[in-house]
Amino acid sequence: MMYGWLWRHLPGPAGVRVAILTVAAFALLAVCFTWVFPAVAPFMPFNDTTVGE
Repeated sequence: MMYGWLWRHLPGPAGVRVAILTVAAFALLAVCFTWVFPAVAPFMPFNDTTVGE
């Protein structure tokens, strides 16, 4: 449902829409890896590496 809404509201022919969605996906991944994941990492239990205590 969300993808259909995005597809209908983007301008241009199908090739331009695919290009816009590809750039948007890479931008979203870049934002996640640059700011979101490092901000959340201290709160994740994966950093607790103490064994045997």
